[in-house]
Amino acid sequence: MLPQPYNFLTSTSVIPVMVIERETDAVPMAQALVAGGIKVLEITLRTPCALAAIKAISDAVPDAHVGAGTVCNSDDFAAAVDAGARFIVSPGQSDALFNQSIASNIPLLPGAVTATEVMRAAEAGFKVLKFFPASTSGGAAAIKAFAGPFSDISFVPTGGIGPKNLMEYLDLPNVQAAGGSWMLPKDKVQVGDWQAVTQLSREACELSNVKELTQ
Repeated sequence: MLPQPYNFLTSTSVIPVMVIERETDAVPMAQALVAGGIKVLEITLRTPCALAAIKAISDAVPDAHVGAGTVCNSDDFAAAVDAGARFIVSPGQSDALFNQSIASNIPLLPGAVTATEVMRAAEAGFKVLKFFPASTSGGAAAIKAFAGPFSDISFVPTGGIGPKNLMEYLDLPNVQAAGGSWMLPKDKVQVGDWQAVTQLSREACELSNVKELTQ
């Protein structure tokens, strides 16, 4: 069972990793993802307009559960929350991020790909972790191996995940959801083909629903 602040993850098996280059794309992109059935969104702080995009989506797309990714320090954590982020994802971990999450009661998914990192996050009270970059850190096999010593830890892997290998991760009992950007191909986003994004999102949901049907 997930800790209460992380209950939003029970509503999804796929989380889009959104790199928004143009602020004007933010709302239609989010609307397209939601229309396809994906409502938990991670907007990465990799572009100058990321915080503005978080605010715009939070204000205009009420069905979206908006979070911020690529959060690497406490200043970015605070700015993302001020913009409307309801959860925070980091590629790594630090005491500052741990403390800020605990003090603000904003869920944090800290990054961990080694046993030492998993133990450190767990000791700080974090039981839902980001596994990034998944494809170069042992992939599904590594996460499966963690189930033995860390039976109470859940993972959200991202990095190198797409339709062809999605179920390798989602079939693992210690994977809560998987992140990726394949439903947001750059050529479709560039021309504003939001119908294509909705269709790819719908297909991702159909794939991930296999896990729910087999449990």
